Amino acid sequence: MSAKLVAPAATRTDRHGRALVDRRVPFLARLRRDYPLLIMVTPAVVLLLLFVYLPLFGNVIAFMDYQPYIPISQSPWIGFQNFQVLFSDPAFWRSVVNTLEITLMQLVLFFPVPIALALLIHSLVWPWLRVLVQSVLYLPHFLSWVIVVGFFQESLGSGGVVNHMLRQANESTITVMSDPSTFKLLLTSQLIWKDAGWGTIIFLAALAAVDDSLYEAAAIDGSGAWSRFWHVTLPGIRPIIVLLLILRLGESLSVGFEQIILQRNAVGAHAAEVLDTYVYYHGVVDGNWGVGIAVGLIKGVVGFVLILGANKASHMLGEQGVYSRS
Repeated sequence: MSAKLVAPAATRTDRHGRALVDRRVPFLARLRRDYPLLIMVTPAVVLLLLFVYLPLFGNVIAFMDYQPYIPISQSPWIGFQNFQVLFSDPAFWRSVVNTLEITLMQLVLFFPVPIALALLIHSLVWPWLRVLVQSVLYLPHFLSWVIVVGFFQESLGSGGVVNHMLRQANESTITVMSDPSTFKLLLTSQLIWKDAGWGTIIFLAALAAVDDSLYEAAAIDGSGAWSRFWHVTLPGIRPIIVLLLILRLGESLSVGFEQIILQRNAVGAHAAEVLDTYVYYHGVVDGNWGVGIAVGLIKGVVGFVLILGANKASHMLGEQGVYSRS
């Protein structure tokens, strides 16, 4: 075989510039060539198989009258009865409505905040100030939800600092921590306080990858700050924004378990019941494992459909999305 036929695979690319695997190289030769990479990726593949793909077989419990104290093979098949029980339960539909409302609020109020913070940090001139601001914004992410909820309770609760100051000023107190009507806004505020700074990391990396020569060329052409942001900065980070938005839609029915269950008793189930807490109380606590698994299966299917739909929409708008169009 000539040297031309066994040229390295990385030298061949498709029309999009992506490297292609050279099928003309024998499989054993490719195996000997790539064995260091295969050894490196093996632990990750084993972990994925054990803790991600193997548990997927547990979804069959959604179609069984499962009892945890007998082997799963001895549990009788009941078809879609668990789903019928689920869809006839008003508590389930209440949890769906609450979950969707919290998801919408987080998409509108939380998702843009890391982008705005990243742009603000990136615009800081002094590097020491940029590092300081980043460090301060990252710190809340490392706190547990118990500490975060406790901090808000001590600040905005009935015996918190704010109400103490209002009492001293002979003003009426606030009931933010126990008001069902503002509970979803409270959850979103806590999420912004805790994770908005941490969410800036990816956007800052995207901003650092924007070519400085583009800014210089725009400045030479007389572009102002807003014009450089609109025509250079925003197109540079737009693929990352679309990618993270698609991934966020895939997790839209998971709005947090620990944060909500810590505050559920203060506002009641009517305001705080979401799909995750529904699974815990109606599936685990009540022993209806099949119903709980059915909720998880519905969440997975809906998330998968949302990712496919959002990815298709991104392709129609000219974006790359999560995966390639070809």
